[in-house]
Formats: sequence, C-alpha cells, structure tokens
Amino acid sequence: MGIAYRGSSKIASELALRAHLANLLRLENVGLLLGAGASVSAGGKVVKDLWEQFINDEPEAAYWLFEQGFVLDGDGAPDGNTTPNIEVLADSLGIAIAEWTRVADEKLDEGVSARACLHRAVVKAALLQSEWWRSVSGVGYDEPGLRHHRTILQKITAARQPGQAAPWVFTTNYDLAIEWAAESIDMAVSNGFVGTHTRRFSPQSFDLGFRNTQALGEARFGVYNIYLAKLHGSLTWKEHGGQYYEQQAAGAWPELRAFLEKETDVLGALVLPSAAKYMQTIGFVLGELLRRFAEFLTRPQSCIVVAGYGFGDEHINRLLSSALLNPTLQIVIYLPEFIDLENQEGLPVAVRRLLALESPRITIVGGGQEAYLDALARDLPEPTIYDEDLRDLERRLRDDQIQPAEDDLGLPL
Repeated sequence: MGIAYRGSSKIASELALRAHLANLLRLENVGLLLGAGASVSAGGKVVKDLWEQFINDEPEAAYWLFEQGFVLDGDGAPDGNTTPNIEVLADSLGIAIAEWTRVADEKLDEGVSARACLHRAVVKAALLQSEWWRSVSGVGYDEPGLRHHRTILQKITAARQPGQAAPWVFTTNYDLAIEWAAESIDMAVSNGFVGTHTRRFSPQSFDLGFRNTQALGEARFGVYNIYLAKLHGSLTWKEHGGQYYEQQAAGAWPELRAFLEKETDVLGALVLPSAAKYMQTIGFVLGELLRRFAEFLTRPQSCIVVAGYGFGDEHINRLLSSALLNPTLQIVIYLPEFIDLENQEGLPVAVRRLLALESPRITIVGGGQEAYLDALARDLPEPTIYDEDLRDLERRLRDDQIQPAEDDLGLPL
C-alpha cells in the first residue's frame, strides 16, 4: 500500500483504505477523473515525455517556439529540463496564427508548421498502440495494456446498488483507452454521441441509461454502462457542417496515419481546444461536457476518484476546489508525487491548497508507483452482491444451523 491520508489523519493499513473506498463506492454518485498518467500502462505518454519527444523529433520547431516567445525561459525551454502547459502553448499559437492570417504576416507559414509538429507529438502520445486502430474488431478482452482499466470499470459498475445511476468517467485524454477497455468486456459507453452508422453529438443521451428489463427488486444490482466525458476532445471526433461526429477508430486511422507521416499538416480531430475552437464549441461539445463535470460535482452524496492527473488544468482545478462547497462530496486523489503532509514542496499548487484544508472529505494516496493506475485497480474493493438485509438473513440462517432443534415443548429432539 502507498502512503494514504484522509484529511490530516494517516490511513494505517491497506485494509482500512479498502474499507474506506468500499464505503465511498456505495454513495449515490461515483465518478473517475483520469489524466495522461492513467494511459501510460496502455502505451500513452505523460506531458513531460510528450514534450521531450517533441523536442527530439522536431528540434527546429521547438527552437522557433522558444525564439518567438511562445515558450518562456525556465518554463519549457528546448533543453527539455522543464515542461510547459501544452494546451496553453497551443492556445497561444492558435491566437497568433489567426492574427498572422488576418494581416498576412511572414511568420504565418512557420507558425502553421510548428503547430502541426506540436499536434503530431500530441497524437503520438495519445495513439497508444497503432495496431489497435487498424483492427475493425477493436481490442481483445485479454489485451494486457488495458487490464487495469477493465478492472477499475468492472469494480465501480458492479458496486452500484439497486436504483443507483451508472458511474461517470471524466478524462482530459484524447486516447481511446476507456472506450476500448469497456468494449472489450461488452460494457456500454454513453459518451454523448448517438447513432449507429452516423454518430452525432446529442448531450440529451447523457440523461438515458441501460438496464435489464427482466430484473426486479434486488436483482437490479449493478449497472451495464458508464458515462464518458472527454473534456478536451478525442482523436475520433470531427466537425462537419456545424455538427460534431464520432468516427469508428478504424475509419479515423487513415487520416491520422497521413498526418503522422507528414502527408498533410491538417489534423481534423477535435483535440487541443484552442481559443478559436473554444468559441466555436463552448455552447455545444466541450462546453456541455465541462458543464456535466461541474454538475456532477454538485450532486449530493458524490465521490470523485482522481488518478493520473497532474493538476495542470486550472479550469478543472478550480471546479474541484469550489466543489468542496458541496458538503457531501468526497474526493480521492492518487498522486505518485505525494510523500507526506509535512513535505509538499514538489506538489502542484492546486493539490497543496486542497491538502491545506485538512478536510476528512479529501483522501490522498501517494508513494510513487503505489499510486499508479494499477494500485487504484488493486485498492478498489471487490464487488459484493449482499446488502444489509441479505447479510442479516445470512447471519440468522447461520445461527439457526448452530442451535439444536427443539420440539413444541421446548425439549431437544
């Protein structure tokens, strides 16, 4: 077990941590917030590795960004020692390109080229495994790279009690790890897109669910789907004629391959939300997904489990911080960098602010690899089909078997 605290109190044992998580999974609303670190086991890259690959693969583009002031000295210089916020960088570059286009500035071509190089690094980091994209049948149920994702999804869905809603998965990742993991175990994913051959974004679908029509009463245990909100877009989302569509992975692969092999500098997927894209989509796709995230955090009796997220998105950080005004919200953070409450210098400012509250509604688990995604998969309790009434019945039946039988006069038979 890693180093775990609930508020200012240390959780003494792995059993105590699992018992705490078991109680949280029985709350009315359960959700996950996954960042880039959650996809490393499947072949993804964290932001630091993404930036280092960008510098190694495209040194000229990296130095041009540095020379033009898009990357500040000490905040992501091309020596690779520090890492900038990739999305802030892409946002600044997008604004500059829009202005250069308006005034026909001579830096336009270099800016467009640098943006394409940056986008390629992002796509490479989110691609996971290229063979998964080429297969029409998707990813197999025994794919080891997605084992931890499958375990987590199975545990949080099976822990749902009769009448409770399906869990939510919020992610800042562009990859398809969650979709592939869920589909490999025949779990339905509600991601806001509806349709069979043409999947168009329709946020009303988030208000619908799946259930077994033959199950009644306690037999309606568990759920059959998850809700997925990809807060920064996806490699399989495209815009056409003012509508937003989701492609099948094998159908999106030819265009992604052409972009990665530099046959084109145009990436059609809805990733890296720039300022222009923000204005185009705030009332629809990305704005709707962020609204769903904020709305989830305000629900009574809710728990959000954060894993693989480096707290580099200030918008999400503010939502998490302000959500603590909800007196019944529980936050669980798996953060490898966390060592101890007394040693927080290397932690993100947003995390230090949360820990400073010393709230028993905030649980943090650290200790290096003991806070990776596989640790979360291990720590989440196994689902149980027994509620309090069934456990009481089992106890009374066991007691009846132990006591000797008596006749009508109270004499032993």
